[in-house]
Amino acid sequence: MDLKKIISQGESETVEFKKSLSESKEIIKTISAFANTKGGRIFVGVSNSGKVISVEIGKDTIERLANQITQNTDPKVHPHIIIEKINDKQVIIVKVKESSDHLILAFGRPYKRVGKSTLRMGKDEYERSILEKHKDKLYFDSQICKEATLADIDKEKIKWFLKKTKAERNLNIDYSTSSVEALKRLNLLIDNKPTNTAILMFSKNPQRFFIQSEIRCARFKGMKAVKPFIDMKVIDGSIYEQIDQTEKFILFNIKKAAWIEPGKIERQEKWEYPPDAIREAIINAIAHRDYYSSANVHISIFDDRIEIWNPGKLPPPLTLKDLKEEHKSIPVNPSLANLLFLIKYIERWGTGTNDIIKWCREEDLPEPIFKEVTGGFAVVLRKFQVPENLESLELNERQKKAIEYIISQKNRITNNEYRKLFPGITDRTVLNDLRDMVKKEILVKVGKTKNTFYQFRNNSEIIPK
Repeated sequence: MDLKKIISQGESETVEFKKSLSESKEIIKTISAFANTKGGRIFVGVSNSGKVISVEIGKDTIERLANQITQNTDPKVHPHIIIEKINDKQVIIVKVKESSDHLILAFGRPYKRVGKSTLRMGKDEYERSILEKHKDKLYFDSQICKEATLADIDKEKIKWFLKKTKAERNLNIDYSTSSVEALKRLNLLIDNKPTNTAILMFSKNPQRFFIQSEIRCARFKGMKAVKPFIDMKVIDGSIYEQIDQTEKFILFNIKKAAWIEPGKIERQEKWEYPPDAIREAIINAIAHRDYYSSANVHISIFDDRIEIWNPGKLPPPLTLKDLKEEHKSIPVNPSLANLLFLIKYIERWGTGTNDIIKWCREEDLPEPIFKEVTGGFAVVLRKFQVPENLESLELNERQKKAIEYIISQKNRITNNEYRKLFPGITDRTVLNDLRDMVKKEILVKVGKTKNTFYQFRNNSEIIPK
């Protein structure tokens, strides 16, 4: 190493001169800058012009300098410090290695090297460095599944996927392509190891690796999550299989009306909730969940609503308000989202929540609720809006049973229906019970004379057809 030659070339992106140790604060800032750029060397005892002027070195000089550096850098830097003689003059050389993540702070602030200057790193640049460091952790789906091998991949699932992508998106990968080649072209192999997305989509048994990817579905009696279940199922399998099976479970556990209109032959059918909205909410829950969480996606079907909950919060900068307005797609699991896009399960335009709202409105249903609750995100599809303070109101047993009837009849009850629920009660009792619920702002009276009925007050604009 020709130190004289290095000094003669002057300061640069990797070389810095300091006259003495009195400039220790600037030395430490430069250490941060070198570590966050390409590494470099600091020559202490050399003037800015490159003149070697020597530096006084006592018994504890190097130890004190090393301590100053470690105490004022975060993460702590332990540079290589040596003493060299140049022209019979002592010079301290501090050699700094490039940091693997470029996140070294000096006095709590990040610095970088630009040319021969040490500059404070901007907030946005530093945040980008943090994101780069943690990108593998942020994107669960793009990481290698360490326990899995290519033997865990189901070739038939890949073949089905390629046929589907050809039909839906005209993807130019023939279904006869080998599994390994297909996974490579879909960016699902790293060092010949399948990624987490590859396992979730194409493994023979995804839950052997990710038990949290199960989906727990339940149909409850009433409006609370209490046992016994009317129906319950834990759904496993690949992601696209889970989506289809979860949709079938929900449709099996909700009602469907059927009728033939006068003058027409074809039978008309209508579900309690729009199937398109159900499917979209299921896909969103599975595709955008936090797979680092040990929790499952939960599907809860009640008499008055369906709650579809997934672990994980909205990705910034999205807010709950944004979901009801025009917004961009920000997938939590971009690799997984890309595969679902290729088979046309999603569109990746950020329109999913807007579509759910639209489909519910088209069926004269209340607007769905989007909420962050218990460490996760939920979509709530409602047949109608039951007053939130219902449990706090003093209701007699007849009124409570009548409310259950209103729920089962899609938000309505008449005087005559109330009377039939409780044989033997007087007309005055019927009227008093209903008037009391109107007074407590639970119900609202709709219509006049024989066509009068009562419905939940929050849904008075939703008149059943």
